Amino acid sequence: MNIFATVGRVFLAFLGITGRLAVFTADAVSHCIRPPIFWVSILKQMLRIGYFSLPVVGLTAFFTGAVLCLQIFIGGSRYGAETFVPQIVVLGITRELGPVIAGLMVAGRVAAAIAAEIGTMRVTEQIDALTTLSTNPMKYLVTPRLIAAVISMPILVAIADSIGVFGGYVVATNSLNFNGAV
Repeated sequence: MNIFATVGRVFLAFLGITGRLAVFTADAVSHCIRPPIFWVSILKQMLRIGYFSLPVVGLTAFFTGAVLCLQIFIGGSRYGAETFVPQIVVLGITRELGPVIAGLMVAGRVAAAIAAEIGTMRVTEQIDALTTLSTNPMKYLVTPRLIAAVISMPILVAIADSIGVFGGYVVATNSLNFNGAV
């Protein structure tokens, strides 16, 4: 067996998959700016992606902010830098952890649900039925979810940032005896 032939087959398969993904992505993005736009479907997906993800994103952000505050205080107290804890927590949450937490929670919660829903539609031939009814499945199924995610994610990140900073505030004022009024 030739090792180069095996490596070549694997690499060509990888390139084929990458090409199909690139074509799918270009097709999905191009449909976002071409009519018709299914506004009701976009609003429903914004509810599913954004609003229903708020509890998991908020809870995770709150506890991440609380733990970050506690850890920064423990590390900063060694060097007498306790006064920098609030600034570090705010910068850490808003620049790094808020977007990462929101992205991971939404990806874990919503992406799996969307993949399962569209996969079930493929198995039960509902996507073929859409094509038979002269409805573009990309336009009807993928584009509303893509537009809803693009609109919902910045809002979720802003909410995660706020809740994460609040979690740090709660720990700083209740556990670490910081002055909450300043």
